[in-house]
Amino acid sequence: MSNHHQDKATFLERLIFNNRPTVILICLLVSIFLFYQALQVRPSTSFEKMIPLKHPFIQKMLEHRNDLANLGNTVRISVEAVDGDIFSKEYMETLRQVHDEVFYIPGVDRSGLKSLWSPSVRWTEVTEEGFAGGEVIPQTYDGSADSLEELRNNVLKSGQIGRLVSNNFKSSIVDVPLLESYPDPNDQGTLLKLDYRQFSHELEEKIRDKYEAQNPNVKVHIVGFAKKVGDLIDGLVMVVAFFGVAFLITLVLLYWFTLCIRSTIAVLSTTLVAVLWQLGLMHTVGFGLDPYSMLVPFLIFAIGISHGVQKINGIALQSGDADNALTAARRTFRQLFLPGMIAILADAVGFITLLVIDIGVIRELAISASIGVLVIVFTNLILLPVAISYTGISKKSIERSKKDAVREHPFWRLLSNFAHPVVAPISVVIALAAFAGGLWYGHNLKIGDLDQGAPELRPDSRYNLDNQFIINNYSTSSDVLVVMVKTAAEGCSIHETMQPIDELMWKMTNTEGVQSAISLVTVSKQMIKGMNEGNLKWETLSRNKDVLNNSIARADGLFNTDCSLAPVLVFLNDHKAETLDRAVGAVQAFAKEHNKDGLEFLLAAGNAGIEAATNEVIAKSELTILVLVYLCVAGMCMLTFRSIAATLCIVLPLVLTSVLGNALMAFLGIGVKVATLPVIALGVGIGVDYGIYIYTRLESFLRAGLPLQEAYYQTLKSTGKAVLFTGLCLAIGVATWIFSAIKFQADMGLMLTFMLLWNMFGALWLLPALARFLIKPEKLAGKVGGSLFAH
Repeated sequence: MSNHHQDKATFLERLIFNNRPTVILICLLVSIFLFYQALQVRPSTSFEKMIPLKHPFIQKMLEHRNDLANLGNTVRISVEAVDGDIFSKEYMETLRQVHDEVFYIPGVDRSGLKSLWSPSVRWTEVTEEGFAGGEVIPQTYDGSADSLEELRNNVLKSGQIGRLVSNNFKSSIVDVPLLESYPDPNDQGTLLKLDYRQFSHELEEKIRDKYEAQNPNVKVHIVGFAKKVGDLIDGLVMVVAFFGVAFLITLVLLYWFTLCIRSTIAVLSTTLVAVLWQLGLMHTVGFGLDPYSMLVPFLIFAIGISHGVQKINGIALQSGDADNALTAARRTFRQLFLPGMIAILADAVGFITLLVIDIGVIRELAISASIGVLVIVFTNLILLPVAISYTGISKKSIERSKKDAVREHPFWRLLSNFAHPVVAPISVVIALAAFAGGLWYGHNLKIGDLDQGAPELRPDSRYNLDNQFIINNYSTSSDVLVVMVKTAAEGCSIHETMQPIDELMWKMTNTEGVQSAISLVTVSKQMIKGMNEGNLKWETLSRNKDVLNNSIARADGLFNTDCSLAPVLVFLNDHKAETLDRAVGAVQAFAKEHNKDGLEFLLAAGNAGIEAATNEVIAKSELTILVLVYLCVAGMCMLTFRSIAATLCIVLPLVLTSVLGNALMAFLGIGVKVATLPVIALGVGIGVDYGIYIYTRLESFLRAGLPLQEAYYQTLKSTGKAVLFTGLCLAIGVATWIFSAIKFQADMGLMLTFMLLWNMFGALWLLPALARFLIKPEKLAGKVGGSLFAH
């Protein structure tokens, strides 16, 4: 092509480079506004954003939310007596103070707060004169030896052992139900949303730290959704440090790559601008930072650096025969803007497909990340070349590019053998074997959590140690599956309803993974036994309606006000995927057999019910997302290169990486869940960049008439270093997450690092091997038409 034709500018190029001061001024003004917005971003999340609101389980739970007192978002505080047991004056005083302190923490549903000090916690016994009962801690309690002995007897008669009181009498629980929104103490007409981070800090400062320091014989354990989320948000502080480490490493690598401090600063500055724009736009559209969306700034930084490297590499190559920096920048813009746009659109597709998942935090992540990659179009594809057109590139960098363009490169020559007629078939066979092995081992991949406690946190985290304490010392675990038994009004206490509930409880307690089950039937049987002199033969359901009505009078919280809904609480050993599947399957089988007009067994509430619903959404979405990502990426490649063969060369290495990624997750014991599902889409969407940049250059050399292996060698000489560096930068950007205290962030970092590196390797290794079989160089030679990149 003539120099005149090469320098013929497009309309977009003329618009940008003929108005460079205006472009910089607009970017500066936008940056000031969005930087101010970014400063307003705060960590935030909510209970409802982390659950699949449209799932039938969740819809039933929300429909009957007001009837499920204290079975939603709750925190359990276990106060342990390190030496001795709970029946001491000092311990009981500490427990009273903890109860009172929690009562006044904003966001607590005070009407449902329960501990041994609650008036609603009562004991009942059968005497010769009939029933006797009262508060577990009577009004006459004064901490004396006699009072403590009376307390011990009351606890034994209360039925709270294993529930509010540990099996070994060394600890007791304060059960704290929470309100998602609550009246502002300073303005009763305003509702405030529960701030999980602040609530978690108040629990630490006002409860754990205060009372452990006040009484050395007391140790406090806290579990519950709000505490877990609070700990996760606290873990975000470390992420800032990881970002700083990634920035410094990238700075060093960029300078090593460019040998130019000006271009290094330009790439880093424009990429940081992209991150700030993304954060500012997040706040503008009303999003905050949650433990999942914290991944987004890392990805935007990594993606921005990768595109910036391509621009700097192109400008350095063009500077060799360009008159000035402006000409080199314009030529590079003309050459790389379209492939850069296609690569960014592929990145965006990977994020947008996550919108099919009906979980608020994932949808916010998808929207935030999509906004971020679109921002890169302005910062790294437009602002960066404009900035370099002023600053230029160092002579040392230009000289190295000139030398690299003419000298022989042993490393690239070695890699070019991947396109050799003998090596290519071997590569394809190895890839097929790896694909088959990955598919076979990938069958071990599980949906959901595979560990006890909070798998989002490390096994040795304080939260998981507290959770293990609760499991070891109480009969009712923190993993509760709630089955809602729905009847007509006043229908929950009739024999025709209570008998099937009794059968369901028997079925569930004999299901593997279930600790115990309770319902109004549990109370009814105990009361009927009591009304018959405590004779064990009478611990059964009566067919007399009046007897049943009387027997459930003290079943507080186990039926609603009009007796049309009765929850069955099923306590599980853990919330592993297999445990949830067994429990849910058992309930569904029972419901199918016993549901009828006026009697329905509905799933599900409780944290285990929510996790079961989430697992179902993940299981249904996983394949859908993968198919959508590949369809969209393949469609864009097809539209760009107008060749099925080119599309296969780019997409097939990504397929291999996805299969190997699933196998790696199975090997490491990482389940597919809310935290890891996005990685599947992101790895494909971001990984396609390599293939697009490599194939674009390869095709141009094939059109020039070079044989495949030589064309691939020239491709590696011109863009191979940039692709290799891009892969490292992308991987480094997320690899620092592996050291996070938050386990799911570490899992995301590990999986993304693997997928990004393997996608890069696949593009360098498998793409030319596939091209040997799929591309016909002789048909491309001399042709100008074809892909969108052809001149």
